[in-house]
Amino acid sequence: MGVAFKDLIISKEIDLDYLKNKIIILDAYNILYQFLTIIRGIDGTPLMDSKGNITSHLVGLFSRTTNLMQRNIKLVFVFDGKPPKLKQKENEKRNALKLEAEKKYLEAKKREDKEEMKKYASRTSRLSKDMVEESKELISLLGLPIVQAPSEGEAQAAYMVKKNKGFAVGSQDFDSLIHGSTRLVRNLSISGRRKKGKSIAYETIKPELIDLSENLNNLGIDQNQLIALAMIIGTDYNPGGIKGIGPKNALKLVKQHKSDFDSLFKEIKWNSYFDFPWTEVYYLIKKIPTTDKYDLKWNDIENESLYKLLVDKYDFSEQRVKNTLEKLKKETSKKQQKSLGDF
Repeated sequence: MGVAFKDLIISKEIDLDYLKNKIIILDAYNILYQFLTIIRGIDGTPLMDSKGNITSHLVGLFSRTTNLMQRNIKLVFVFDGKPPKLKQKENEKRNALKLEAEKKYLEAKKREDKEEMKKYASRTSRLSKDMVEESKELISLLGLPIVQAPSEGEAQAAYMVKKNKGFAVGSQDFDSLIHGSTRLVRNLSISGRRKKGKSIAYETIKPELIDLSENLNNLGIDQNQLIALAMIIGTDYNPGGIKGIGPKNALKLVKQHKSDFDSLFKEIKWNSYFDFPWTEVYYLIKKIPTTDKYDLKWNDIENESLYKLLVDKYDFSEQRVKNTLEKLKKETSKKQQKSLGDF
């Protein structure tokens, strides 16, 4: 879901070339859910192989990852660990909504209403343990490092960027900012265009870079106030936030109360909306578990094993896989020649 910071945050458009040779730490679950939601047939059915296994996540992962690799962007994938208790409650609600969407999808299917089928099918996306393991196998065969977060992947990614282990977090959500990531890059893992609202028209989108320090200065608040601001708007740990208070009014309130969060949350009547104290969410965000136990090592691509996985096991087009790997090989060769030329 993520924090609805869009109306408050300033960003700058960048080209992918700007990220050349930079390490981008990706929130793997965020990306995989996008692929499961977006890569579907006209009736909303996810892509499948001949055995009925869903492959939308693998198709998106292979295509987008190799595209970024060809541009010499160094990728790291961070996977979620155990969700906090407050997140588990939200996950239960989300699962209930998915079950409701599945019912409506089946009703639309009976009516053969493809538009409604696609609408509700995209709301039923589930990332299974098997899908996670398949994704990890593909990432490893592409020679890219994987980091297992003890808890939230986005918090771990933010922690790594704070420690200068990467240039920016790559995610569509703004959550890494409340976890202190110094930079965030959005629009890395979706196509270069998207639908304009509910219309049939499309708009071009570009990657955008968000600088935390620049935004805090622009908003006139500090990192702790940013967390309080997010809580009023709504986080994954207190979904929906405080009803009737939009992002701009929330910012005004945060600035009025400065660091006196007790009076802030008393004024907005936090206890009328949530059956747990505001401190529980605040300190969860501040102290969420992270780890230094990871190894950022980029290895050679295992071509033969990739063919077996994608072509033999999941029915990918042999020519498509071959063409993609050849492009990557050429790019790697160019890079090696350039490095030798530097001497």
